[in-house]
Amino acid sequence: MSSEDDDPHWPARESERWTASSLWRRSRDRAREDKSSWDYVISSGVAGGIAGCVAKTSIAPLDRVKILFQTSNADFAKYAGHPMGLIHAIARIYRTSGVPGLFQGHLVTLLRIFPYAGIKYMAYDWSEAILVPTPDKRTPARFFVAGAFSGVTSVLLTYPLELIRVRLAYQTQASERTSLVQAVRSIYREAERRPPGTGTSSISALTRSIPLYPFYRGFSISLIGMVPYAGTSFLTYGTLRRHLPDYVPYLAESATARDLVCGGIAGAVSQTASYPFEVVRRRMQVGGARGGYGITWRDAVKSVYETRGMRGFFVGLTIGYLKVVPMTSIAYTTWQMMKRVLEI
Repeated sequence: MSSEDDDPHWPARESERWTASSLWRRSRDRAREDKSSWDYVISSGVAGGIAGCVAKTSIAPLDRVKILFQTSNADFAKYAGHPMGLIHAIARIYRTSGVPGLFQGHLVTLLRIFPYAGIKYMAYDWSEAILVPTPDKRTPARFFVAGAFSGVTSVLLTYPLELIRVRLAYQTQASERTSLVQAVRSIYREAERRPPGTGTSSISALTRSIPLYPFYRGFSISLIGMVPYAGTSFLTYGTLRRHLPDYVPYLAESATARDLVCGGIAGAVSQTASYPFEVVRRRMQVGGARGGYGITWRDAVKSVYETRGMRGFFVGLTIGYLKVVPMTSIAYTTWQMMKRVLEI
């Protein structure tokens, strides 16, 4: 059995054993040498969580407008598809609610995004270390699987907070605005409003009997959409980060510029690949906001198609690009920057 004296990272002198600097050095040494160590896993999660919060805050007003467009909110439907619709929508929110209106629901977003992003980036680092242990294992399929796994894991563990955030962002009338606690209660009671006998599958009947079922409305379509989104995002970012500097020498000299460019392109590609799933998910998430009991994914797809046809599955995509490209760019850049700060 190893002892403290056998640990090369343990300070030689007794006086150094319990100082903050010595503990920090030992932790950083373990993290650099072993990606499966708790030192690396926790550091990666903290770096990812901070990156997610910084990126989400930078595009919060665009995120709220996109939700209103995706869900065909009656007060903002006339702006969707209009060349200046984004500006008009932001101006209206500002006139009626001021700056707080542009960040409505953002507190819940931050409460969700820190664990969501932390888990996502941590799971990616962990799965990449397993799937790509050596350079000869660097294949697009392995990077895609690592990205998809990280996205699915993070969604599974943080989805209820995402649903609450969407409900708060969807509210536009002063009379319908609710607090965080009221929103939680409203979602929980939607299961009680569902008429008996609705839904035909045994799986649907089973899930509806689970108390937390209303908080996972749209979860199945989220998982399906997360696979192409996260898988494509990490695959594109990782591939560009390794090869783009060979064609653009400036990016080889500046790590920040490289991460910004590669992250932005990855955001555009992943957003395009997964956007229809996101539209359907938003419809399901707000299905019970007007006092109903929610809708299934089939109802959501039918509603979108009957309202706008195939174009309906891409409504708000322009805003999606304006939101996701800088958000992903900032997220990847902050993630790498925090990893350098944490010396991993």
